[in-house]
Amino acid sequence: MAARRPLGRQFGWLWAAYAVSAYGSGLGFGAFPLIAVLVMHASPAQVSALSAVGPAVGALLALPLAPWVEYRRKRPVMVAMDLARFAAMATIPVAYAFGLLSFVQLLVVSAVVATAKIAFNAASGAYLKTLVPSDDLLVANARFESTNWSSIAIGPPLGGAAIGLFGPVTTVVADAVSYLLSALGIAAIHHHDEAPQRAGKGRIRAGELLDGWRHILNHPVLRALYLNNMLVSGLIMATEPLLAVRLLRQLGFPPWQYGLAFAAPCVGGFIGSRLARRVVARYGQHQVFRTVGTLRAVWLIGLAFIRPGIVGLVTVIAVELAIIISMSLYTPVLATYRLEHTPKHLIARTLSAWSIGQQASIAALTALAGLLADFTSAHTALVVIGVLILASPLLLPRGNRSGFEKPGRAPGRSVESSQRLRI
Repeated sequence: MAARRPLGRQFGWLWAAYAVSAYGSGLGFGAFPLIAVLVMHASPAQVSALSAVGPAVGALLALPLAPWVEYRRKRPVMVAMDLARFAAMATIPVAYAFGLLSFVQLLVVSAVVATAKIAFNAASGAYLKTLVPSDDLLVANARFESTNWSSIAIGPPLGGAAIGLFGPVTTVVADAVSYLLSALGIAAIHHHDEAPQRAGKGRIRAGELLDGWRHILNHPVLRALYLNNMLVSGLIMATEPLLAVRLLRQLGFPPWQYGLAFAAPCVGGFIGSRLARRVVARYGQHQVFRTVGTLRAVWLIGLAFIRPGIVGLVTVIAVELAIIISMSLYTPVLATYRLEHTPKHLIARTLSAWSIGQQASIAALTALAGLLADFTSAHTALVVIGVLILASPLLLPRGNRSGFEKPGRAPGRSVESSQRLRI
């Protein structure tokens, strides 16, 4: 394996900002459902609504933001979205301190954070494409993916311990501060991108709101990946509030075990993200999407077999480990392919469309799962989700490898076969 090559100081600032934000979010993993369950004694439907309404409203609010992000310099947009998330999250500990925290406030903050997240991700994806060479996009995305999973591995156990020592909103404070630090890190980057020029003048046309979806749906591979991703992400995330109810209330897991159940498997994120470059170089993107995309779906049914005590804890860890290894290998390859096959002037709108679809799917499936759990049980809802996700590989791209070639390369030549391994 070739020596690991740095991607430059400016990428280092972006990576550091991402890491600070990711570790803050890792500490605050599951904070809203946990507050709803432990402080407000919410029902399964309410906990699911909390996880669903925020992404749904965020997706609606982010729709008109997509062209706005597209035609502006991306670094200031990223700073603004981080500051918006900091301000929204900071209202929770303030309200809690004065005894004013309500379920409605949690819903509103969740929606604001979801909206800002979509706009931030759209801007950061476009910015990354200007910051690093095309051949290093997979390396950069794999490093982000590794950082993300390491933050989840370390954050939830520390967050659970902090909640036990200092109270239920402690991790929300840490998460809020991390957004502020991320904004400062991004502001320190000296790479100035140029905003794409619009063809016309005046107000943004309604048709421009849909350009991202047009690009995705007119590209056969992106279309298949998009539909598959919406289903898989929606079903996986729909299990989060159900597991909070099942583990914390029904099976009596203490908060630190709840955190450990999701943190320990995240070591798999190191494995998958570090393998991404080598696996793509050897087998190609087509095989990764087909094989690893299928593996993401087969493990979730294991959550139906959780039992009290150490056996249940080990079951959750084993299932999550298998899912995370698959996801952390798949995700940077997907992110790289999406950037490679999207024109520069459409990146922000395409990434926004992708995130909006994913958030809408998460919201809808989480709400439906919560209703099902209310009418039956959290266990039954987990069983149904585990069975439904087994059909998701049918949506993965089919056919030959031609649609997986990097734009500009000769047909028949693997995208990564000419690239040296760098991670």
